[in-house]
Amino acid sequence: MDRRAYLRTAGAALAVGTAGCLDAFAGGLSDGDYDIGMSANAFLPDEYEVSVGETVVWGNNGSRGHTVTAYESALPEGADFFGTGDFESTQAARDAWKNSGAGNLPPGQIFTHTFETAGEHHYFCIPHESGGMTGTIVVRE
Repeated sequence: MDRRAYLRTAGAALAVGTAGCLDAFAGGLSDGDYDIGMSANAFLPDEYEVSVGETVVWGNNGSRGHTVTAYESALPEGADFFGTGDFESTQAARDAWKNSGAGNLPPGQIFTHTFETAGEHHYFCIPHESGGMTGTIVVRE
């Protein structure tokens, strides 16, 4: 057997043998369980569009904890603040994360929020904000 044929065969065997490991690593979530996934440093997709009254589901399909935290100052007028941990403001969420890790969404867990106000709703992950983990929900009438 030539080297390339061997590598193709070995690679296929490895993929079959480890296929179930990826689901366990992602906390058992599959793509159909959420609208927005969370990788090491990104929301996927980082922009998502819904209509007023629709619920968005974030799923932590990564290997470490994340938050979903609205940029309170960048929400449309009249929009409700949203975020993991049920805090009332961006600063309260930041303080709670800093003091105790509150608001953490562990791997395999989901967070939902229903958007009732049209406009762009910007949000971020507190521990990974400096790495660019931000997103936008565009809510249409």
